[in-house]
Amino acid sequence: MNPFAEKIIPLIIAFFVGIAAKKIKLLSKEDAPVLLKLVLSVTLPALTILSIYKATLSLNMVFIPLAAMLVVFIVYFISSFVGGLMKMPRTTFGSFLVGTMIMNTAFSLPFFWAAFENEGLVRASLFDIGNSLLIFTFIYYNAIKYGDNNKSDKIQWSKFLRLPPLWGMLIAFVIKAAGISIPTAGMNFLSLVGQPTTPLIMIALGLYFEPKVQNLGRAVVAIFIRMGLGLGLGYLLAMLFGLEGISRTVVIVNSATPIGFNTLIFANLENMDREFAATIVSISILIALFYLPFMIYLFS
Repeated sequence: MNPFAEKIIPLIIAFFVGIAAKKIKLLSKEDAPVLLKLVLSVTLPALTILSIYKATLSLNMVFIPLAAMLVVFIVYFISSFVGGLMKMPRTTFGSFLVGTMIMNTAFSLPFFWAAFENEGLVRASLFDIGNSLLIFTFIYYNAIKYGDNNKSDKIQWSKFLRLPPLWGMLIAFVIKAAGISIPTAGMNFLSLVGQPTTPLIMIALGLYFEPKVQNLGRAVVAIFIRMGLGLGLGYLLAMLFGLEGISRTVVIVNSATPIGFNTLIFANLENMDREFAATIVSISILIALFYLPFMIYLFS
């Protein structure tokens, strides 16, 4: 069997383990946020520190988070125009707009780790930071704007600044820049704590998976913008910034990731169209389960 396939197949199996666990009521959809919170707060920061410590860093890696932010802004203008032509209700348009902008970079992390290990995870995490910055600021602002809660237009800078992976990344860069050597016991601890990251993410995604057919035509358009046009934008930005190797692959493939689960969270918080949000998230996840590994293999 192809070595790449040998690494990817267990990830797909873990996803279906999550679905099966929900079906037999061993776990529920409500357990998924707990698993992802454990990943975000504990396992991913540890794995990020370890990966950056071991990785070879270069100056052009600064273009990776910049590319993520540019993809979001370009997609915003495309989706605003296309969504306007489709004459959707305000709350459905909100879910459409927010969904196309939010890249599910958490979904891609296990695949990049499987394909490239430390070098892949570091670059994917940098892309995730650029994406997360806009999720909790610009994108959430639009969720408030098109939601039905009549709240004040408040940007959540504090949520971004409290992201544990961001602090894990900063700590790791300081250690790397200062030439500090992590002792063997510390390396073993970070490895032990970071190892569950991949299976926990995939199982949580399986628990979240809840396909519904709601406004299917509009859903197809939203998914095409997020994953189809996103792929094209990632390719153009990688060329523009002169990225090569793993950095190029990360920017291209992450730009084509499925619609993020924060779409569901924002739809619930701001009374946007919840059913439409669930539809576009679940269908895009199912497509990406096979589409994303192929894209990584194709652009590697």
